[in-house]
Amino acid sequence: MNLSEINLSDFDLREAGDWPLAGKLVLVVLVLAAVLGAGYYFFTSDQLEELDRVAREEQQLRQEFIEKQRVAANLEAFRAQLKQMEADLEVMLRQLPTGTEMPELLENVSDTGKKNGLEFELFKPESEQPRDFYAAKPITIKARGTYHQFGAFVSGVAALPRIVTLENATLTSSTAAAAKGARGGAKAADNSGSLSIQATLQTYRYMEEGGAPSAGGGKGQQQGKGAARK
Repeated sequence: MNLSEINLSDFDLREAGDWPLAGKLVLVVLVLAAVLGAGYYFFTSDQLEELDRVAREEQQLRQEFIEKQRVAANLEAFRAQLKQMEADLEVMLRQLPTGTEMPELLENVSDTGKKNGLEFELFKPESEQPRDFYAAKPITIKARGTYHQFGAFVSGVAALPRIVTLENATLTSSTAAAAKGARGGAKAADNSGSLSIQATLQTYRYMEEGGAPSAGGGKGQQQGKGAARK
C-alpha cells in the first residue's frame, strides 16, 4: 500500500491491531515522536539549561582563580607596597596638627607673610570643614606686596612642617585698585610695583578619635583680627 493512499479517517485507534502495516508504522513513529518530545521538554531542556549555567559558573570560577593566583604570586610585593603606604600615611598624619597645635600653625603662616614683606589687610581663619579623619580649615587673606614677596610667602608656607595649600589666588595691580578707589571718591596712593592680593589658604587638622571640629579660629582668629586692624 502506498502511504499517499492512506486516509486517516479510515483508522480507528480502538482497532489499531487490525490496521495495515503502513498504518501501524505511522502510529509507532507518531508515538515515538511524542515520547521523545515530552522527554526533551520535561527532562533534556532543563538539563541543557543547567549545563549552560554550570558552564558560565565554571568560566567565572576560572577567572577568579586566575586573579587570585596572580595576587598570590605577587603577595610579597603587595605586602611591601602596603607597608610603604602605611609609612607614607603615618608621615602625612604627622603633618596634620591637632586642635591644640592649630593656633600655632596659623600664627606661623601669618608670620611667614610678614617676614616676606606682605602687609595683611585681612587674615581670617574660617570655620572648619570635617572630612573623614581630618578637618580642612580655610584662611581668607587680603594683603599688599610685590609679586616676588608673594612668591616668597608661598614658598615659605610650603616649607612649613605642616600641610598648607594655596587656593583661589587673585593678584591685582595696586595702580588699578587705586584708580578704582579714586573713582569711588577714595584717596589714591602711589604704590608702584605693588599688588593687591586675595587668596584662600587651606590648612588641615587631624581629628582625634571623638574630636569635633571647632567653629572659631582661636589664637589664629585673633591674629587675623589684629592684622586687619593694621
